[in-house]
Amino acid sequence: MAEPRERLRPARQARKLVIMTASLIGMTLPSWASHLEHKLAPPPLLLVQAFVNTLDRDLRTDVLAHADEARAWLADAGLRAAEQPDFTEDLQLARDVRKSLCAMIAHNTDGRPLTEAELRPLEQVTSQARPRLEVTAGGRVRLGPGIPAARLADGLAGLLLTIRDAQADGSWDRLKLCGNPDCLWAFYDRSHSRRGAWCEMASCGNRLKNRNLRARRAQAAEVSRSHDHEGSGTAGRTRSFTNTKTQALRAPGRRLADVSPDHEDL
Repeated sequence: MAEPRERLRPARQARKLVIMTASLIGMTLPSWASHLEHKLAPPPLLLVQAFVNTLDRDLRTDVLAHADEARAWLADAGLRAAEQPDFTEDLQLARDVRKSLCAMIAHNTDGRPLTEAELRPLEQVTSQARPRLEVTAGGRVRLGPGIPAARLADGLAGLLLTIRDAQADGSWDRLKLCGNPDCLWAFYDRSHSRRGAWCEMASCGNRLKNRNLRARRAQAAEVSRSHDHEGSGTAGRTRSFTNTKTQALRAPGRRLADVSPDHEDL
């Protein structure tokens, strides 16, 4: 029997972010990704996955829910310097952009275009960011804000540039949201067919399949009851007409046509 998800994700049970490192499949996770466990995206797309998954709908925890925890995580991830002022507005922007990035990831599965409300926070980031050109030791020219970023808009713009690069190399389409609407955990689909649908088959996959099975059974039972009710009503009407016809035939001087004018052919 599969273990509960609460046991599978011990680092996400506490509301306070635990700064730690972990090793999984030969890769040492940075502290800002300690809440991730498996189906990890390759760096630098891993930071996009970690940012989106700061909201855990299954365990009802949110790293961005409280200012102190959010400030610490954003600084640890290099998205914003902790000493920057006006954190209230930045915190709201971070939450809004996270929702927009979730919509972008959902587009990889359902193809639904982003709404104006989902695009607005991203447009705010692109208008506030100050990208810069960098020339590497290998002679390559790159566009992007410095990491770590001092301003949140620059750090979030860096996530958008990471997505742009992932779209170019084909890895972006593998980042998906779990098919369980109560979960929506971002996972990286490494399957050959690219048709993965669950963050964890043992929990979300089986849970949703069982839920759909129960729904289909309930629907079938309702249809069966409806048919039984219609059948009993028809039988009752038939018996009523038969009894009326019999009484009419037995009554002296009465004809069937007098009782049932719509059935003169009987």
